[in-house]
Amino acid sequence: MTERIVVVGAALLDAGRLLAARRSAPPELAGRWELPGGKVEQGEAPEAALVRELREELGVEAETVERVPGEWPLRPPYVLQVWTARLRPGSAAPEPLQDHDALRWLTPAEIWDVDWLDQDVPAVRETLSKLGTGAH
Repeated sequence: MTERIVVVGAALLDAGRLLAARRSAPPELAGRWELPGGKVEQGEAPEAALVRELREELGVEAETVERVPGEWPLRPPYVLQVWTARLRPGSAAPEPLQDHDALRWLTPAEIWDVDWLDQDVPAVRETLSKLGTGAH
């Protein structure tokens, strides 16, 4: 059995809105939108990885809330796991510092206004059900 590498994604929520981040790299993903996050390092808890990645990618202090049910395959050996998260009180506003060139806070009605990466779509759908809104 090959080693699975977990990639954590943040469904960063604020006032009922979800943060989407537009990729600037690699070229094949540039211009598409995703939940921010990244790879879990060896020996690191997924929740800790998510907090670290949000600090590195967006310059924010966040905390995980709960895991979104499900796991989605990326290119082998990677799998995507998603947690809902919120900004900690006093955190700076998110900025696209690494791998992204734009951020958008999306209301449930705007969720599908952006071109999500294919692998993020089921996670976004699952997150929407958490928000108690109609998904596509």
